[in-house]
Amino acid sequence: MKRLNLLRAVMICAPLAFGACALKRPPGQEELARQALPNVKVPAAWTAGTSARGEVATDWLESFGEPRLDALVREALAYNTDLMAAAARMDQAAASLTIAGASLYPAVDVIGRAKHKVSGGGTTDVTGVIFTASWEIDVWGRVRYGTRAAEEDYRSTEADYEYARQSIAALVAKAWFVAAEAAVQQQTARNAVEASLHTADIARVRFRVGSGDERDITLAETSLQTYRDTLRQLDLAREQALRAIEVLVGRYPAAAMDAASALPPLPSPVAAGVPSQLLERRPDVIAAERRVAAAFNRVGEAKAAKLPRISLLAGLNWIHSSMFLLANRSNPGAAAGVGLGFPLFDGGASQGYVELRTAEQKRAVAQYAATGLKAFNEVETALAAEASLVEREKLLLQALGQSERTVQLSEVQFKVGKIDQRAILTDQLQLYAARVQLTRVRAEALAQRVNLHLALGGGITLAQ
Repeated sequence: MKRLNLLRAVMICAPLAFGACALKRPPGQEELARQALPNVKVPAAWTAGTSARGEVATDWLESFGEPRLDALVREALAYNTDLMAAAARMDQAAASLTIAGASLYPAVDVIGRAKHKVSGGGTTDVTGVIFTASWEIDVWGRVRYGTRAAEEDYRSTEADYEYARQSIAALVAKAWFVAAEAAVQQQTARNAVEASLHTADIARVRFRVGSGDERDITLAETSLQTYRDTLRQLDLAREQALRAIEVLVGRYPAAAMDAASALPPLPSPVAAGVPSQLLERRPDVIAAERRVAAAFNRVGEAKAAKLPRISLLAGLNWIHSSMFLLANRSNPGAAAGVGLGFPLFDGGASQGYVELRTAEQKRAVAQYAATGLKAFNEVETALAAEASLVEREKLLLQALGQSERTVQLSEVQFKVGKIDQRAILTDQLQLYAARVQLTRVRAEALAQRVNLHLALGGGITLAQ
């Protein structure tokens, strides 16, 4: 009879739990974007720079053609400490999801007891086992809302982890290009040192033959020491870039790794897709969207917590004692029932939780909007910067050619005494500045290309 009553209770409550109260769904991506960004008119194409047509690349590292860079990124994905922390956060979210999901199932406990007592020349034995089971029938969806919130939290940490992977890859690539730029600038400084040595030698010869003065020599020596100081600064800059890479890949920062000594050419323009697809593709935007969904479900959980709770209860026990006989009693014994809990008064705490969760949802929506606008801005900024840098490179190449020709003419004029030391040093300085600036622009263009790939949400398919 008790088993039949328990079965009836399950048959009555189960439909309530799984059909009577359907859960509300959080807004989809399009609806969320419309609510969160009401003042944003997304254009049909990017407004800055130029890009190729087609889908966004799924592995942008390949475009640079740097196998050693690929290997370093692979190493960073395996050993970077920040990425390990992101993976641990994802494990935490998975464990929280398991804990939340466990509330959907019955809880079963067992208690065992054995007692042996000696007193008054006799002994007493008491042994027993008690099984208890309880299951909350989730009529209003409180447990399911909580489980869904934990699931959305896990999905957001998954997206955060993917964005962390792409960000680490981008940092390694940009540090690699900084090290390569430093190497090129070092060679430029060495060339400037050699040119200054040559100019100083000419000044000494002219001084010996009486066509120059000592001031020309001191000017040449001053310029020489200045270039040597610049070279030393560049040595330090390259060492720091190498250390940055070593830290990113999890090595000891000894500046001992082998890095590129030349800048690769800028790859051809990349496909940037269309702006309307960006929010669906970028991992950080997806993570923000999932956090909105989690906050939405927590509002539902808080509202459902204000309603009565219905639970199925069952128990089974067996007790044996040498002091008494369990006559006319069933042993083991069983019991079953239904529990009802109704919050009568809590000082406004339950309503406070609803308001708290609602405020958290509003904040999550605002953060989603900020992340979306940041994504659009990063793409447009990277496109505009790359377009500007490409044009600047063309202008600087022309200026470099003119500077090289000017220095050649100045050296000839200086040898024959038509110009003084200051004129040739000025021309050499302009040539050095043109070479430095051209290298800087080329390196910055590569960095902006990396920024563009990261802003577009381009993938990294290297093995972890």
